[in-house]
Amino acid sequence: MWLIFLHAPPLRTDAYLDLVRQGASPAYTKIRNDTFRTLTTDPLFRRRVTENSLTRVLNAIAWKLHDAHESRVNGWMSPPTLPVPKSLDGSDSMFPSPGSIATRTRESVTGTEGSDAGDSSSHVGYVQGMNVLAAPFLYVARSEAEAFAAFDRFITTECPGYVRGSMEGVHKGLALVDKILSIVDIKLAAYLSTKGLEARIYGFASVLTMCACTPPLPEVLQLWDFYFAFGPHMNLFCIVAQLVLIRDQIMSSPRY
Repeated sequence: MWLIFLHAPPLRTDAYLDLVRQGASPAYTKIRNDTFRTLTTDPLFRRRVTENSLTRVLNAIAWKLHDAHESRVNGWMSPPTLPVPKSLDGSDSMFPSPGSIATRTRESVTGTEGSDAGDSSSHVGYVQGMNVLAAPFLYVARSEAEAFAAFDRFITTECPGYVRGSMEGVHKGLALVDKILSIVDIKLAAYLSTKGLEARIYGFASVLTMCACTPPLPEVLQLWDFYFAFGPHMNLFCIVAQLVLIRDQIMSSPRY
C-alpha cells in the first residue's frame, strides 16, 4: 500500500544488489554508528529486522545519493559497479569492518568517510536520523529491495530537503510547527515561547523521523498510513496535535 501511495515504480532486485556489492560507502562509519541504536527498545522491530539488513539498505541509499550528487556536480555518469569484495561472499554482514573502509570505497571519494564532504550545506547524502526513518520501511517490507525502493522514493520525492547536509527541510518543518501551533493554540504557543521552547528544541526528532522515534511501532505504522495517503506534511499537524492533547500537563508542569 505504501508503494502505491508513494508512486514507487517497480525496482529490479539486481539494481539493489549492485549497490550492495559496491561495499562500504563514504558514509559507512556514520551508518554503523547509528544502526545499532535504531529502535532498540522495540522488541517487535528487533525480532523482524536485523542490524545487517538496516545497514545494507542505508549503505545502498548512501551510494545512490552519493553517485547522483557526483553526477550533478561533475557532469559525468556514475562509475560502474565494482566487483563483489571477497569479504562479501558467504557473510551475512555484507560489509567490511570500519578499519578496512579505505580499501573498499571508490577513488572518487577523497578525504572523508562521512556524508559531509565538500559543501555540507548543499551535499546530499546520509544524515543522522535516516536510520530511524528507514526502520518502518524495513519492518513492513517483504524484502530489503522493496524497503529500499520505498525508502528511496520517499526521501527523494517527498522530503529531499531532509537528506541535505544542512537538513534545510527539517528546519523549515520546525518553523512551520511553531507557526501552526501559534494559529491553533495561541496561549500554548505563547507559553512555550516565554520558556524558550521552540519546535527546534522539542520537535527536531519528531520532524526528522516522521514521528517514528516515538513508540509504539504499530501506532507509527498506522500514522504513516495516514501520512502517505494524505501527504507527509501532515506530520507537522500531528506533532502540534500531540502538544494540544497534553497542553494542561505542559502548562502546569513544575519543570517549566
